[in-house]
Amino acid sequence: MPSITEYIQQPIHNGLRDKASYVRRVAVLGCAKMNSQQGDVEVDGSIVNELYSLLRDPDPIVMVNCLRALEEILKGEGGVVINKPIAHHLLNRMADLDLWGQNEVLIFLLRYKPRTEEELFDILNLLDSFLKCNHTSVVMGATKLFLVLVGKFPNVQADILVRVKGPLLAACTSESKEVSFVALCHVREILHSMPGHFSSHFKKFFCSYNDPHYIKNQKIDILCDLVNDENVHSILEELRVCCTDISIQLAHTAIFAIGRIARTYSEKCVSILSGLLEFKQEHIASAVIQTFRDLVWLCPQCTTTVCLAISGCEEIIQDNEGKQALIWLLGVHGNLIPNAPYILEDYVDNIKTETCPTVKIELLTALVRLFLSRPAECQDTLGHLIYYSIEEETDMAVRDRGLFYYRLLAAGVKEVKQVMSGPKSDPTLSVLVDQKDQSINVWVSGFNTLKPLYEEMYSVSSSSLSRENLSYADEHHVTAETHQSVGFDNENSESVQEEFTLVNDIMMSPELFERRWLSTDTVCDYPLDWNPVVQPDMLYTFLHMMNIFTIAKSKSGALPWKAYLYSQNNSGDLFLTELLLGIDSSSLQVLVKQTSKSQCALQSYLSVLQSAISAVLDLS
Repeated sequence: MPSITEYIQQPIHNGLRDKASYVRRVAVLGCAKMNSQQGDVEVDGSIVNELYSLLRDPDPIVMVNCLRALEEILKGEGGVVINKPIAHHLLNRMADLDLWGQNEVLIFLLRYKPRTEEELFDILNLLDSFLKCNHTSVVMGATKLFLVLVGKFPNVQADILVRVKGPLLAACTSESKEVSFVALCHVREILHSMPGHFSSHFKKFFCSYNDPHYIKNQKIDILCDLVNDENVHSILEELRVCCTDISIQLAHTAIFAIGRIARTYSEKCVSILSGLLEFKQEHIASAVIQTFRDLVWLCPQCTTTVCLAISGCEEIIQDNEGKQALIWLLGVHGNLIPNAPYILEDYVDNIKTETCPTVKIELLTALVRLFLSRPAECQDTLGHLIYYSIEEETDMAVRDRGLFYYRLLAAGVKEVKQVMSGPKSDPTLSVLVDQKDQSINVWVSGFNTLKPLYEEMYSVSSSSLSRENLSYADEHHVTAETHQSVGFDNENSESVQEEFTLVNDIMMSPELFERRWLSTDTVCDYPLDWNPVVQPDMLYTFLHMMNIFTIAKSKSGALPWKAYLYSQNNSGDLFLTELLLGIDSSSLQVLVKQTSKSQCALQSYLSVLQSAISAVLDLS
């Protein structure tokens, strides 16, 4: 009721000067409430001045309420201003505040920048006692303020993180699972700048039987960052136990974690992973084979041991990811595996029951590669597979891959070797030493906020090594030039190294596509050069290979030509794309809509899309 506003002002003014502190507390909050009810009315300067003067009220709760009220009233002007007199007053009153008030004041003090080093260290001395507080939130708030204030003194920042190690470890083992998860996320932030900072306390991060899954995932990732010569045996033993956990997801996480550690301690890790195959459990064997595939790519010295260990796994593995990994190993390193041609022959014999197109494509590639080193044993099997792919296969991506290899083999063995003789490994990716540690100032702005939490929610665990992440598959290779061509800086290119996979089991009807298209915002719209000689219909095969599907398109040869695509990544992020080729056929306009706002996922998707378009143009 707007007419009542004028009757509210005077009681609130009177309440600000009341003798009872409780009345003043409520009146201060009433100022903020009254301001929000007035809408776009200009801020009352007298109220603002009154609230600033009340910052010196003897009641500490009145002081904190004034800060919150001023922040709300002045939000259009950047919030409350913290100058030197106010900052020092707040610091001197900190001891009188309750825990909630101390947290609030520490947040507001982040806005003040000391003018001299002498003033800086005076402030640090006043804050020093709060690093020893029993309450975790106060310690975290004081830590962030310390780190921000001494941003120009890296050594002092490191000393501060050493001092808060105890409270942070206590929070990691808190009975509250929420507090524990938050603390673990912040530990990972610290490890970005100080690897091994918690190495002497690595047992604090061992998984407990009653830890929820999200806590165990965090602990496993942290353990990977804490491995050194002294604790590697203990950590690997802990992970080995987790590999046989009843939770399939946790078992996979632990196996992939051992794969990360294997970059440095390959012999120990390969021995553990080989032992896990003896359990003959499908989900364990699948994860181990995927880890082996990535490991021989990173550490070629493990290849012989891995090839000896995978014997008999073809009878256990049934999931598509595991079969693809095993087939890749048999194709690339089949010369070290005596029965490799016969294992692939069994897969070919059962090709009609195989439902996954990517497994069939991987089988084609593996047999062609193995044919180059063991032609006598693979010739008949390869012939049968190519015949099936061309004459009987209904999936166009598999059929086109079969046609490609048929024409390539017809050109001669020399040409086949030139095309298929890519690298079998890339040891440079496994080098983890001598990497420059991330500066503390890079992540300190998000310290003691939700940022470390939502980064964990939207990023895939780095413990999972994937085919796309390692870029040894030609069809998924992403380069920095690709990012530049769609308008991204090189500074952002590192984020694309996170695992990004487009799923192949997404269902989309034309009606659903239309509703999603109309309700989703455009995130990217840019032109790409196009060769007028190339028919855009050739794009479908390459896009389908990368799990980018077509929902509608123009007739072949029509200009302007248009197509609508859809795809979804492993995080549930949906990408809707429009391709438009103009009448002059010299430019392909690409418009992308995305259901989330993840820049990392968008970069990865655009890179995959650009790779498919570039592949078509290269064929011309």
